[in-house]
Amino acid sequence: MAADALDQQALEQPSLVELTTQRLRAEILSGALPPGARVVEEQLCRRYGISRGPLREALRLLAEQGLVEHLPRRGARVCDWSPTDIRQLFEIRHVLERHAVLSALPLASEDGDPLSPVRARLVAMRAAEERGDQLAKDDAHRAFHAAVVGLAGNRQLELTLAPILLKLQLPMAVNLRKEAELHTPDQGLARHAAILEALESDEPETVLDALDRHGELAYLPL
Repeated sequence: MAADALDQQALEQPSLVELTTQRLRAEILSGALPPGARVVEEQLCRRYGISRGPLREALRLLAEQGLVEHLPRRGARVCDWSPTDIRQLFEIRHVLERHAVLSALPLASEDGDPLSPVRARLVAMRAAEERGDQLAKDDAHRAFHAAVVGLAGNRQLELTLAPILLKLQLPMAVNLRKEAELHTPDQGLARHAAILEALESDEPETVLDALDRHGELAYLPL
């Protein structure tokens, strides 16, 4: 039994690659590694106290998430989306959210609360803010918008949204953090709570209006 417990504990512990990915991702989303910054492997290996193997695997994973790009013969750098790219990505997300809402409403309630996934993500955002975990708040923020689209129950719609949200995770994080810096963290939470409140009305026009007023790009230098 003791051996089984140790094996289970080992399985639950994050790997070196996972830890490296989390740390590097946190630096990118926080702005410590700004868009366009070169990722110098030697420097990161020394700073993290790791070999190149875990770092390169972490960079591969972050490239899949749209945070890092590999340049031929020049190594890697943090992705630097142009203002046009960012606006277009937000436009696509907005179109998908509006389509999902129009497809989902009115929400069926025979099997419990249909909005429980959206509520859970908002709770996660609030809890992350309270404990000062900005990376977890960024993740919950992205998951909140995925949950809104998930209300439609359209798998292909969700698959279409997923890469858009990955590409948007950096501008979404920048927007949310800048808003908290200029105002209060509660303001960002309130914007998302307004979407949930509109969904509770079960009225398409009310929800579409809340999405239009969401103001996701308000604090981005576009």
